[in-house]
Amino acid sequence: MFARRSARRLPCTWKRTFSTSLSLRKPVREKGPGAERAWSNPTRHHEQWNGRSVIALTATAGILGFGLATASLQGPPKRTVTLFDSKSPTPQYATLDEMELALKEIRREIADRNEEEDIISTDPEDLLAHGYSEWSSINPDGLPVAVVYPRSTDQVSVIARVCHKYRIPIIPYSGGSSLEGNFSAPYGGISVDFAFMDQIIQFNKEDMDIVVQPSIGWQDLNNQLSENGSGLFFPIDPGPSAKIGGMIGTNCSGTNAVKYGTMKDWVINLTVVLADGTVIKTRRRPRKSSAGYNLNSLFVGSEGTLGLVTEATLKLAVVPEEFSVAVVTFPTIRDAASAAAEVMQTGVPIAAMEIMDEVQMKVVNIGGATAPRVWKEMPTLFFKFAGTQTSVKENITRVQAIAKKNKGSNFEFAKDLREQKLLWSARKESLWSMLALRKGNEEVWSTDVAVPFSRLADIIEISKKEMDDLGLFASILGHVGDGNFHESIMYNRQDKDELAKVETCVKNMVKRALDMEGTCTGEHSIGWGKKDSLLLEVGPDTLGVMKQIKSALDPLWIMNPGKIMDIP
Repeated sequence: MFARRSARRLPCTWKRTFSTSLSLRKPVREKGPGAERAWSNPTRHHEQWNGRSVIALTATAGILGFGLATASLQGPPKRTVTLFDSKSPTPQYATLDEMELALKEIRREIADRNEEEDIISTDPEDLLAHGYSEWSSINPDGLPVAVVYPRSTDQVSVIARVCHKYRIPIIPYSGGSSLEGNFSAPYGGISVDFAFMDQIIQFNKEDMDIVVQPSIGWQDLNNQLSENGSGLFFPIDPGPSAKIGGMIGTNCSGTNAVKYGTMKDWVINLTVVLADGTVIKTRRRPRKSSAGYNLNSLFVGSEGTLGLVTEATLKLAVVPEEFSVAVVTFPTIRDAASAAAEVMQTGVPIAAMEIMDEVQMKVVNIGGATAPRVWKEMPTLFFKFAGTQTSVKENITRVQAIAKKNKGSNFEFAKDLREQKLLWSARKESLWSMLALRKGNEEVWSTDVAVPFSRLADIIEISKKEMDDLGLFASILGHVGDGNFHESIMYNRQDKDELAKVETCVKNMVKRALDMEGTCTGEHSIGWGKKDSLLLEVGPDTLGVMKQIKSALDPLWIMNPGKIMDIP
């Protein structure tokens, strides 16, 4: 089904199903929200494609995507030229013949290093999986020409150097759970999948840090830290399938952000392969340094547009002595949001605080992700408390008083560790629960914004009313402890009227957040889908500075082109 659905996005010439024998063995792993999907097509045709036919297919898709993207960028509004506008010429990417030469050269260079395993896949289903996401808010047309699976920083350097030589776009891929078209391939090119680079390189227990490769998952990392009895953990916790590389690329956060901050706060240094294959390390291993520019902050959140992260040294935190998880319901979403804002304004040191409206609570019940537990279908706040036994007890008392003041009731606590996981899983399973309800051509548009605490209740209440007035099946949820919330909207993309409603709703939500001095994205990042929103947020001069940095590090614009900003 996946292959058929994805193939329909290509030009009519290519409306067919595909099958090849995979010459490349890659690890089996979860693929973000909806990990249960099948990657093979049970009704596929049994026909073999050679390398050139696959490249021709994907090149055609890439060219189509380039044409559509270029056309979309030529319309209004016209922008005033400023001092910081990029003077880079329009990128000229490789021809079909050059793409084939590049793949041969990569294979030859790897073999010359006595590393004979083929790291390149041109299997059509593999290409589809690396150019399309069923849970992304946007999927620009175009597919990668090939997927490359490096085993080391040296191999990534070879890939980048050859791609630079032939002017081939490079798109990094780790967990594949991004929501804004971040790993799409609108200009064709090569997808660099770090699936085989998923190891712990060095664990420095006494220094409370760890060196890892980009494709290790944060949950796998914490499981290994727990199994060896380290007493330490990595506190950033986005979606369960997220990998460290993608988390760095999007500066993600998760439910623990209110206590532990975001990804940028936990990166000590990075090993980065630049566009021409040059390998750099951003800094040394001390937790603090004032030596030169802060290159960590340059690459964290850059979505692979400036370089490919191949190693990361991360800070670790001490596992708290005591945990407690609780939920409390409210009569309205505004009451819940007001309580959340007051918890933060009074300085209660909670570990996490999440919100879900009555629609999302109903979705969780219908989906059965937390069965046999059935939830009250009312606006709900989820709290996680962590610290010493004394501090946890004190903080619970303070939060109960604030919740009661804001009409909260039914304050329920987990009785044991199993129930703690069950309670918290209701929040973690929210997007998957919505995805599980899809029928026919239905899709879920998940988007986020963030605003200052004082405006949180206002924007949530107004956004929810707008969705209800438009007749959309949509829910509110999010990390309200840091002013970040999400809308998840069910819709049929084939229904033009319904799609227009969703787009209007999302644009209004972003504009509303910006009017409240907020941001167009708290953690999903810009990708392909929110470039116009970024321009509204920072203005042409600030975006111009970003373009100058991009042009300086990647003058050929081959690093994940079209993400964060348009190509020149």
